[in-house]
Amino acid sequence: MRKQYINGHWCDAIDCAKWELQSPSTEEILDKVPFGNVDDCRLAINAADSAFKTWKNTTPYYRAEFLKKAANYMRENVEALAQETALETGKPMLEARGEWQVAANLFEWYAEEGKRSYGRVIPSSRIDKRSMVIYQPMGVVGVITAWNFPAYNPARAVAAALAAGCTVVMRGSEFTPLSSFNIAKALHEAGIPKGVFNLINTEPVTSGAEMIENPLLKKISFTGSTRVGKILMDGASKTATKLSLELGGNAPVIIDKDVDVEAIAHQALVAKLRNCGQVCVSPQRFYVHASIFNQFVAIVKEDISKLQTGINGGEIDFVGPLINKTQQNHSLAMLERAKSEGAIIHIGGEKAEKGFFVHPALIEAKQTQTFIKTEVFGPLMIVIPFETQEEVIEWANDTEYGLASYVFTNHLKNANFYAENLEFGMVGINEWAAHGTELPFVGIKSSGIGHESGAEGLKEYLEMKLISYGNM
Repeated sequence: MRKQYINGHWCDAIDCAKWELQSPSTEEILDKVPFGNVDDCRLAINAADSAFKTWKNTTPYYRAEFLKKAANYMRENVEALAQETALETGKPMLEARGEWQVAANLFEWYAEEGKRSYGRVIPSSRIDKRSMVIYQPMGVVGVITAWNFPAYNPARAVAAALAAGCTVVMRGSEFTPLSSFNIAKALHEAGIPKGVFNLINTEPVTSGAEMIENPLLKKISFTGSTRVGKILMDGASKTATKLSLELGGNAPVIIDKDVDVEAIAHQALVAKLRNCGQVCVSPQRFYVHASIFNQFVAIVKEDISKLQTGINGGEIDFVGPLINKTQQNHSLAMLERAKSEGAIIHIGGEKAEKGFFVHPALIEAKQTQTFIKTEVFGPLMIVIPFETQEEVIEWANDTEYGLASYVFTNHLKNANFYAENLEFGMVGINEWAAHGTELPFVGIKSSGIGHESGAEGLKEYLEMKLISYGNM
């Protein structure tokens, strides 16, 4: 069902406006879907507020049944769901399947974690006093998510908010509405009560403003750029709307001299090109020890020469396109900026005649070149040689972002030194996936506020209340 979902009903935009969904692989129009405005957003918020009055008083065991049924729907229909995600994003089917499986895992995990929102009894300093802390749902939550992971990104917030007893108004990206509709379909098939979950596909600026300004909406969970995150922060300062922000990144990778160079080089390119590099935690600046640098570059260059870009959807996985013309132009502009600053383009960077493809590029840079401070969000792999631990830590931390970072070394002492000194919310030691369903997703500095996933993700949608009895 390719429509909005408000108060338990599938519906077109109030003004009947449509969005032309474009294929990033062929540039053809895939479909025309509802594209509402602030009126649709307001209608959804009102529905969610009305439903909250009942939903907040249900037990976590009751709420869990809907989340588990939604998870089961995703697993039973993973192939069809993945095909639509691959169609609108261009990502390989292997990645699209994996994304929906993780989305299902998140719904199931929060179905169980919602039962563990424990409070506590606090021993008092007075004999006639009894005090305890409990947690209660915040209210209506707005979930605004990005196009790069249109199933996984919203699943983290939606599942946690519903498990906590909040109601939800979700606005997915207009570039990936099919995945958004399918999340609504999963919850609808699960029998979610009317108004508890609402999906809008609307104009982003006015809808975002309505979410910030509407007093019925208590919190916004946003996944996207740091620029938009700061706009939301400015607005929230006027209305005291709570925020969870998962923003941009510029992840360093430290590859020490004691590693298996060939193995790490192959793995590094695969990690870099996941979702064509359009990943907030994507490894971006590869700091490779000078003693193994040339070998590392030669292996990666050879691997890139064998890669093919193309349309995904079948059994063969290609390097897919960027999501739209804007992102394609961003990668091409970064390449030109790298050249103008004296960086060496070893291979790649060609633009396709049709579709938003850019062939993966290997760029040898220096720490003094300013283009490396920009978030890539594309298939550009930046490599920089380093000599000492102190030098590479200083370089790695020289960014406004603080989301993910990665270290590869076979020495525990070195690993511990890097982990404790990297100024990032997540540090992966000898792995490319430092996050997980049961683990907190943490951004510091300009990379975000609050947490997603794990037990910490549930707490984001709960208010703490102190209850204290005197004269006992």
